[in-house]
Parts: sequence; C-alpha cells; structure tokens
Amino acid sequence: MSEKNAPYTVPGLSVDGGHQIAEILQPRLHALNDLQLTLKHAHWNVVGRNFIGVHEMLDPQIELVRGYADELAERMSALGVAPNGLPGDLVQTRDWEDYKLGRASAMDHLRALDEVYTGLIEDHRAAIAKVGDVDPITEDILIQQTTELEKFQWFMRAHLEDADGQLS
Repeated sequence: MSEKNAPYTVPGLSVDGGHQIAEILQPRLHALNDLQLTLKHAHWNVVGRNFIGVHEMLDPQIELVRGYADELAERMSALGVAPNGLPGDLVQTRDWEDYKLGRASAMDHLRALDEVYTGLIEDHRAAIAKVGDVDPITEDILIQQTTELEKFQWFMRAHLEDADGQLS
C-alpha cells in the first residue's frame, strides 16, 4: 500500500476497490483544476465585440468547476486516498497541452474552450464507465458534474452556432 493511502475506504467497498476508484478520480481532479484556471485566464484575456457576454458567462462556470474539484478531492479522501492538488503534479501527469490563447477575441476563446470542454467531458464519461459497476456514489458525482459541464459547453456553442446549427 502506498504511504499516501489510508488503511480504509468507504463502507461497502474493499480497501483496494476504494483506492482504485480514487486513483481514477485523480486525473479528473487535475482536469478540473486546470479547467478553472483556463476559464479564469480566458475571462481575463477575452476582447472584442462579445467581450462582456463571454466575460460574465465565465465567472459562474469558474466557481462551479472549483466546487467540482473540491467535491472530487473530498470523495478521494473519503475513499482513503490523499488527493493531489499540486500544480507540479498536474503538469507532470496530464495528457493535454496548455491552453494556447492569450489576449484574443471572444469567438477565438469560445472555439478553444469548446475543444477544452470536449476533452474534459469525454474523459469524465470514460471515468463514469470505469466506476459505474463498482461505486454508484462516485458514478453519481461524475454524472452530475458531466451534466453541468455539457451545459456549459452548450452555452459556448450557442455563441459559435449559426442558424443552421453549424459551429463556426
């Protein structure tokens, strides 16, 4: 057993099973921490005609995503595994590139954030598939988060969509 893991987990799961679920959550925690920072970065750097709408749309998303990260970290702790929220570990273990935009138009940021959301949602759905048969509590947490993340992506896509439903 790793030194960072407790010798217990939640009732109803084996210690090994609980720890394995928590290990599935660690990359999700990193992704959510990365997302909240990326959203804040876009919030600070968006310019152009749609500035205020996009700028103000991002703050509630940032707050909710910050809460999602906290929720996963607390679940990991309950499962007996210490969550790692350190930026060095995030950068070292992630499998995605840094957000590329700095000061850019609202539309450019929305296109880039749409891609960020696609990757994050796909990975959340993969985690749901892994934990679903073993831990319905963790599955429910991930499902609820994914529901809201998909809604946030829809908000962004509504800005990018034309009358025929095509994304620009």
